Amino acid sequence: MSTNTESQTHSLPSRERCPQASGLESVAPLVHSGEETPDPIPTTTKGTIPAWINGSFLRNGPGKFEFGEDRYDHWFDGMALMHRFHICEGSVTYSSRFLRSDSYNLNSEKNRIVVSEFGTVAMPDPCKNFFARFLSRFQIPQPTDNANVNFVKYKGDYYVSTETNFMRRVDPQTLETKEKVDWSQYVAVSSATAHPHYDREGATYNMGNSYSRDGFFYTIIRIPPAEKAAAKEDSADLSGAEVICSIPAAESRKPSYYHSFVMSENYIVFVEQPIKLNVLKFMLYKIMGQSFQKILSWEPQYGTIFHLVDRRTGKESKVKYRTAPMFTLHQINAYEDDGFLVMDMCCGDDGVVIGDFTLENLRRESGDDIDKFYNSLCRNLPRRYVLPLNVDEQTPLDQNLVMLPNCKATAKKADSGEVYMTHEELHSDELLQYGGLEFPQINYDKYNGRPYRYFYACGFGHVFADSLLKMDVHTKELKVWRYPGLFPSEPVFVASPDAAEEDDGVVLSVIITPSKEKSTFLLILDANTFTELGRAEVPVNIPYGTHGVFNEMG
Repeated sequence: MSTNTESQTHSLPSRERCPQASGLESVAPLVHSGEETPDPIPTTTKGTIPAWINGSFLRNGPGKFEFGEDRYDHWFDGMALMHRFHICEGSVTYSSRFLRSDSYNLNSEKNRIVVSEFGTVAMPDPCKNFFARFLSRFQIPQPTDNANVNFVKYKGDYYVSTETNFMRRVDPQTLETKEKVDWSQYVAVSSATAHPHYDREGATYNMGNSYSRDGFFYTIIRIPPAEKAAAKEDSADLSGAEVICSIPAAESRKPSYYHSFVMSENYIVFVEQPIKLNVLKFMLYKIMGQSFQKILSWEPQYGTIFHLVDRRTGKESKVKYRTAPMFTLHQINAYEDDGFLVMDMCCGDDGVVIGDFTLENLRRESGDDIDKFYNSLCRNLPRRYVLPLNVDEQTPLDQNLVMLPNCKATAKKADSGEVYMTHEELHSDELLQYGGLEFPQINYDKYNGRPYRYFYACGFGHVFADSLLKMDVHTKELKVWRYPGLFPSEPVFVASPDAAEEDDGVVLSVIITPSKEKSTFLLILDANTFTELGRAEVPVNIPYGTHGVFNEMG
């Protein structure tokens, strides 16, 4: 392909670069309510599960979509259902529990939806008189504690998290729900992400929002490691949490939505993308009877800004790094290299997709109905952006500052002092036939924030992931696990105890089948060859989930 033709191809929206689907099967069974299995049950093993794997694969995600006659509207709204695959000496047991959040308990008590979620507004109590129902629309809605996105870890304790100011501590062995934790009781934030980062000293970093008379701020939070000498109490401990940097929103009345952030050895980067939250509508959304998703909008005229912050001092760089409008949910990795910060992430051309995952859309019938929906979706592809770290008044204008070998990303300083960047496509055209990718994972413990070679992800040749991928970022070569009718979860890498190479270990993924009842299984792949080692079959229907972690046992 000529350079000119390649440039034209890459200027097309990602949905036009990927093949159009035809004859897709319905995935409606993947977004129906599941049942909990609180007591561990045995699984049926096929193949070989390495005896050295010792721990629990913990998964989270929406698992209950109705109370009484009330139905949720959006996939993100479902009540959190936690899963545990416990692996020990080559055998696996399975258990699951619904998170007993305040939202779950109140909805269960009233047998209707009484707590609003991302895409569903709770209606006033029908037992109240008209005047009381009218006045209830003017009450400030309380954020949900339905923490259905991820398992996260602070000071050795596990929590389940969403994107409000509330988390829930949980027991990783029994999946028992413990106390609710309010971030605002520790630091001045009104929310926090479900994707913190961990450094090698044991500290945890996260990002949240805060607002005051001075405007809207994106806030970087640091939670110190647990004190080694202190006796561990059975209670939540976020003591010592501190705000290390507050970044003012470029548009104070239209701050950006974000799901995660970038961290390297020495820097944190916040991606201010043009998915905007209308503050006025946010203040009025309950009165207007609109869900939270209705106050988000894709506004590409604002472009994308990368805010660079020193992780240790909390000082934000005076240099503003800008790029074309793009949308990102998940970062792959970031590392420093000879005066540059290399950032790899999954990116799309627009952010409308967040609102598209309504249950009505996801439950479309096989054939033309689901094909039309899938073909309308943005496809996310891996990109590499490179930030030059040593930009000052002497930096020349209008010339590419990126001097890394074999790197196609660019960065040019403009008259304004801002640096404008273009990305490198971190894939070959082979990826397009798998519909792009999402849910990236790496060998995090050893390679996060450092130069790396491999990442693992889900391919999206369907509305939900229908393949597992291993990408070599040096060669852009793919290894693929894909079988018709099988829908894998986010792949999680577990290193072998004597690992000598980056990909010495296994990849875990939960596979679900919409066309076959109770045929879920835990898949174990050799991370190096990306071939199946074994599987553990579970006679349970599991709804499609979001994120998970591996909790290694001593």
